[in-house]
Amino acid sequence: MKKADILLIGGGAAGFFTAINVAERNPSLKIIILERGKEVLTKVKISGGGRCNVTHAEFIPKELSQNYPRGEKELLGPFHTFMTGDTIEWFQNRGVELKIEEDGRMFPVTDSSQTIIDCFLSEAKRLGVEIMLNEPVKKIQKKGESFILHTTSETFSAKKLVVATGSNPKIWKILEGLGHTVVPAVPSLFTFNIKDSRIADLPGLSTDVTVKVLDNKSKTLLESSGALLITHWGMSGPAILKLSAWGARLLEPLKYNFNIEINWLNTLSEEDVLDSLKELKSFQGKQTIFKYAQFDLPKRLWQSIIKSSGINERLTWAEATRENLLNIANQLTAAIFEVTGKSTFKEEFVTAGGVDLKEVNFKTFESKVCKNLFFAGEVLNIDAITGGFNFQSAWTSGFVVSQNL
Repeated sequence: MKKADILLIGGGAAGFFTAINVAERNPSLKIIILERGKEVLTKVKISGGGRCNVTHAEFIPKELSQNYPRGEKELLGPFHTFMTGDTIEWFQNRGVELKIEEDGRMFPVTDSSQTIIDCFLSEAKRLGVEIMLNEPVKKIQKKGESFILHTTSETFSAKKLVVATGSNPKIWKILEGLGHTVVPAVPSLFTFNIKDSRIADLPGLSTDVTVKVLDNKSKTLLESSGALLITHWGMSGPAILKLSAWGARLLEPLKYNFNIEINWLNTLSEEDVLDSLKELKSFQGKQTIFKYAQFDLPKRLWQSIIKSSGINERLTWAEATRENLLNIANQLTAAIFEVTGKSTFKEEFVTAGGVDLKEVNFKTFESKVCKNLFFAGEVLNIDAITGGFNFQSAWTSGFVVSQNL
């Protein structure tokens, strides 16, 4: 049997961050990371398109916590202990500079996730953290004060155990055996599959919108604003990804078949738009409706909207009937699209689900059910919208765990 002071299951972002911070505080501890695969930090490698979206430039704990559909209330306290500014400083102190992009996402200045991986590996080596690959945990037993872990090839024991395995159903099953409740996983960050002639020729086009998810009685279930990106398979971008995160539990029973309503003009009402269209009829009478985009919309999008409003390409504003104007206003502010499925957002497969938050003490991230068992990262029922927030909760939980170990 191989003995350690602290065993960590999971060689990902949360596991490494926890191990490094513990080893730094107490170099005398024997710390072992058990990783089931043949490589560590694989999710870090592909995140942010291979650039690693380390965190988000949001520096107020309350506002940061509002980016977590599950975990908002629980993370507020921990964010007062360790949040974005601390993350920036932590990496800076280890020679990794971060930069802020226009949308608030933060990346290493090298634009390479390898920078983060190299930082973690060199820190772990410097501090004597042992990393064991190809060691999938099959069984966890609590014997007296110790945890006994069985992998396919070895048995390990330690007084303290940290589980940082992300969304791993096999580990969730083992944790249930230790008395924990696990909230079943459903996909969280995903894009919407939409086949519709109005957007068929517009892949790559991005614009700011307001989107609503409608129920079968056309009542609003969810609403979000932000950039929408038209893709070959439908719609993506922050406005859609926010809906998929906040609506993860709501959209799964619908089997991802539902309607959305898009206001291409964001907050303008149908009445306001109709008034503007009447002004165009009065003052731009000779102008062809189809030819010149209005409301600062991309020209291709404007022309698609005009076509879908049943307007002839040669029709001028002066010739437009009240019905024409009503159709345009409706297509601009309340266009209905049918969603017929979902696609994974890039390679970033995020799920909602995990260890029930009621069973965790968020001052320490220790289990309330099993003493000396700690959790870090997405093994908990915590997930965020896109933009570096999932990593920030991994850093925060890992740091708080390290303080208490």
